[in-house]
Amino acid sequence: MKTKRVFWIVLDSFGIGELPDAAEFGDEGSNTLRACADSGKLNIPNMISLGLGNIEGVSCIEKAENPKGAFGRHLEVSRGKDTTTGHWELAGLISEKAFPTYPEGFPQEVIDMFKEATGLDVLCNKPYSGTQLIADFGKEHVETGKPIVYTSADSVFQVAAHEDVIPLEKLYEICEKSRAFLQGEHGVGRVIARPFKGEYPDFYRTSNRHDFSLVPTKDTALDVLMKNGFATIGVGKIYDIFAGKGVSETYRTGPNNIGMEKSTELQKKDFTGLCFINLVDFDMVYGHRNDAEGYANALSEFDAWLGGFMENMNDDDVLMITADHGCDPSTPSTDHSREYIPFLAYGKNIRAGVDLGTRKSYADQSKTILEIFGITDSETAGESFWNEIEL
Repeated sequence: MKTKRVFWIVLDSFGIGELPDAAEFGDEGSNTLRACADSGKLNIPNMISLGLGNIEGVSCIEKAENPKGAFGRHLEVSRGKDTTTGHWELAGLISEKAFPTYPEGFPQEVIDMFKEATGLDVLCNKPYSGTQLIADFGKEHVETGKPIVYTSADSVFQVAAHEDVIPLEKLYEICEKSRAFLQGEHGVGRVIARPFKGEYPDFYRTSNRHDFSLVPTKDTALDVLMKNGFATIGVGKIYDIFAGKGVSETYRTGPNNIGMEKSTELQKKDFTGLCFINLVDFDMVYGHRNDAEGYANALSEFDAWLGGFMENMNDDDVLMITADHGCDPSTPSTDHSREYIPFLAYGKNIRAGVDLGTRKSYADQSKTILEIFGITDSETAGESFWNEIEL
């Protein structure tokens, strides 16, 4: 039976154990799945039934006697552990050079470029936890009107502002101007608008975050699909991560529950091609906050939704579940972690119980998706495993 639709779901930061080079990134011992399992709050029978516990190297959850899906894990080839790097590699674009990071804050030349582009001075200019940032700098920001510029261990240039001080459209304009000069040597992976509201000391982030990514340096599998007449629907941050390149239709969704609701709606939509979904709360709300119980609960909520999604799949649908990096909530670090990512596939066209072992690149997934749609001559990275899992 020919596949008509692929639903590709990225559980943002759901790593399943340290990569061989994890120590080079300060991530030795990281295992996001294990941290969630150890919390005692993890209840994911649907993912277990697909074979999550049967994946090579996974020992912290039970194995399925007869897995309903195909399963495996992927190495990351790219030199990074951030959202942009991970998604680009998933889509067939390897980043051989890591995006720049700024553990001491941005150099004066970057701040000068910001001032020249926006006419504004800045507060902070340090790596910072986003929630602690608005507690420490929010009051001064409201009093002075200066935007709060900061970074993290990732390749990001973040601008935080109170929505009543710098309105959203103005904040987005500031970030667009920043994206324009943050190229080349200072070409960070993402410029991120971080709006917040509230009164001192009770400031809180809003859901109006917006990411401004670099444009992918080469065509990805999304471009290839679109050029061949297939739909490429992005849900969540997908459009932002690829700077719109190769995305034919987009739905920005915010929290996980909204992303899952939109995915359910799209399951009822008649299209031929790919629906690429990012669920960000695992990373943004729980991983970076070192909240293992919250992370486990969020995975359990996803798994409960997943059961209904699987039941309502058409016979010519394929479901793929994966991640883009790790973010172990049990380690002292609040940053991403260099981990294997899981792969689960399910559908009437998928051979149940196939163990794919350890694949050499995240990009094998998009190469497989291309072959599902009959495209075998793409120059994107990766090796297809469609012949191994096709029923």
